[in-house]
Amino acid sequence: AFPDLSGPSEIKGVWKGSVTLPCTYVPVEDLVQQTLTWSVVHDKDSRTVFRRDGSSDHILLSQYRERVSIPKDAPGNVSLLILSLEISDRGTYTCQVTWRDSNNSLIAKEINTKLEVVKVAATKPIIRAGELGLTLPAGAGTSLTCEAGGSPPISYRWYRRAPAGKAVFLSSGAELAWARLRPSDSGTYFCEAENR
Repeated sequence: AFPDLSGPSEIKGVWKGSVTLPCTYVPVEDLVQQTLTWSVVHDKDSRTVFRRDGSSDHILLSQYRERVSIPKDAPGNVSLLILSLEISDRGTYTCQVTWRDSNNSLIAKEINTKLEVVKVAATKPIIRAGELGLTLPAGAGTSLTCEAGGSPPISYRWYRRAPAGKAVFLSSGAELAWARLRPSDSGTYFCEAENR
């Protein structure tokens, strides 16, 4: 019995997001994976993106450097993960695996997956407000969390309102935490959320 590669014929990824192009097989005894290559066709021109032979991985197209990887210790899983998708990443990707059998013959299989990269309509972050007028005892620990919906990535900044309408920047991150509250921590705090 020879392994069969399986994966979808078409997949959609979101611009600037990440996507996995699945390619898997059920390992068969006596068959040793020799090489794995992922290639892509952009405008009729086929190029090799990634090649694994033996134990080493090679990324052969510079525009994919630092952006593609394949699971290391997952026999039979040779799926390609692409980070921070560009519109130019769209095309037809071919996953090709060769195995060597006990008679030293080589067997090769391949499957194609078409990748579409779509731009999602950008939406402004919307912050869900927490309750106002929170009263806590001194010495207690607490945290305030800023949560916004909208197009990722979203960054957060926490401020404390100061006299004369000024704002003092406290920290970046969705959560503002205190280990032990002091009376001087009383005041008005607010959060800003920002995306592209």
